[in-house]
Amino acid sequence: MLFSEFKCKSVINLRDCKCLGKVSDMEFDERCGCICKIIVPKGSKFCNLLKAESDYVIPYKDIKQIGPDIILVDICCNER
Repeated sequence: MLFSEFKCKSVINLRDCKCLGKVSDMEFDERCGCICKIIVPKGSKFCNLLKAESDYVIPYKDIKQIGPDIILVDICCNER
């Protein structure tokens, strides 16, 4: 899968069934090439200009399924 395809998918939290947004970036281990974390910005781009909100940084272990349109994650409130 290409990153351009990956970043078009919506990220849904299984705990509360809310859409967190879309993947903006990812962190990977350069030695093995595996994804370590995905990064999803909080709020819209316009809101981020006005308010300094941190991003959702979701460890790969918390990704439960990657489907054709969505990525299901399981994160608790204090990890956001």
